[in-house]
Amino acid sequence: MSADSLEALAARWGPRYRWYLLMSVMVGTMASIMSSTIVNVAIPDMSRAFALGQERAQWVSSGFMVAMTVSMLTTPWLLARYGYRHVYAGSMLLLLAGGVAGGFAQDFNLVLAARVAEGLAAGVVQPIPAIIILRGFERGEQGRASGIFGMGVVLAPAIGPSIGGVLVDLFGWRSIFFMVVPFCLASLWLGRRFVPGAAPGGAPGQRGAALDWRGLLLAGAGTLCLLNGLVSLHRSVTEGLPLLGAAVAALFGFIAWERRMLRLGQHPLMDLRLFRHRAFAMGSVVAFIYGTALFGSTYLLPVFMQLGLGLSPSYVGSILLPAGLMLAVVIALVGRLADRLPTRLLVGIGLALLALAFALTATVPPAHPIALLVAWTVVGRIGLGFILPSLNLGAMRPLEAALVPQGSSTINFLRMVGGAAGVSLCGIVLEWRLAVHGQALQGGDGPQRLAAFQESFGMLSGLCLLALVAAWQMRDRPRDSALARE
Repeated sequence: MSADSLEALAARWGPRYRWYLLMSVMVGTMASIMSSTIVNVAIPDMSRAFALGQERAQWVSSGFMVAMTVSMLTTPWLLARYGYRHVYAGSMLLLLAGGVAGGFAQDFNLVLAARVAEGLAAGVVQPIPAIIILRGFERGEQGRASGIFGMGVVLAPAIGPSIGGVLVDLFGWRSIFFMVVPFCLASLWLGRRFVPGAAPGGAPGQRGAALDWRGLLLAGAGTLCLLNGLVSLHRSVTEGLPLLGAAVAALFGFIAWERRMLRLGQHPLMDLRLFRHRAFAMGSVVAFIYGTALFGSTYLLPVFMQLGLGLSPSYVGSILLPAGLMLAVVIALVGRLADRLPTRLLVGIGLALLALAFALTATVPPAHPIALLVAWTVVGRIGLGFILPSLNLGAMRPLEAALVPQGSSTINFLRMVGGAAGVSLCGIVLEWRLAVHGQALQGGDGPQRLAAFQESFGMLSGLCLLALVAAWQMRDRPRDSALARE
């Protein structure tokens, strides 16, 4: 028996080994989530340093999202081919290298390259915890495990913007790239101790299978065409529509190719049998819309506070800190509820609170806004606390055991496609409304400029209400439950 095998590590560390394993991947996921969100507080300073327009500056976020989104689909294949320990360590090393390179970069193109490298690493890591929770824990423990994992993970984006805002004020935008370094080093040490070569959720029988490169290229091309089409559509309809048409064509091509792979008995990048389960199909719709609203808001909120209300980066971080701490508490409590209450109810409550928070943020006045901003961001984070430990469980519990790795990568992929589109969509809508009101993002003031931000938050509120309709359909059919027990 190998020293890094699952059996050897479980025998060495005893009954609580599965919790140690979850803690190890939690640290790596914290690093990947921090790298995805913390850069937003530095976008205004970075824009000034490189003399960037709004459209180019937002690719600091959306470029990361594209890379993370596409690489998520490779996680099941990588785990089956190289094992959990090697995949996890390689991802953390790539994330570490991206953070260091971005901090030292003297050219904006190098900054973008570093962000893409970070995104590739983050995408591979993020589906792993859900696989471990659903395959390594009993059903009565899954909600608790999701809550504890979620509580740890949300502390990174809760504390990160606060520290990042202070660092930007004191040392400039470069300092925020280095914040992932200690997390990456800790995750490498923990991974060497606790992450096995094979872990719960592995996909035996696929070790010799080739990666579905055609599916990966179609998914990547479709995602890039979607994002570029959204950006180009704002400049010119004749320029944007062909790109959006190409994104739709890539989607249909991807579906046709994945179906062909299944018919031939090969291993597709995305197993379309997942969508035979209504709970998973509806959960995927929720994940896409929810990702659009959530990641769009992570871009829009710091820009609104700094350029709409004139607050400094350190103020932005201070405003987000209480909400992040509240999210950590709520997510742990809701995780326990997810073992006893219908997950669609918890997801629905969360989406309703998130829609309310966006609508209330749109009413924040420019005079003395801090108390109201803190209150409404707390409401929104309470909503997230209901969604985060419940959505994956509700969507993936009906799946057959062999489909869980595919289900985790697919639902994360759809959430991140929505997130990448959301960052672009918020930038487009904001510039559109600013133009309608005769304002510019880097200049001007007055109620017209504030109205553009308010209307953008109204759009996010409407998206959450739309997701609420799909969330209420996340009910297992008897056929789904029977399949899951096989």
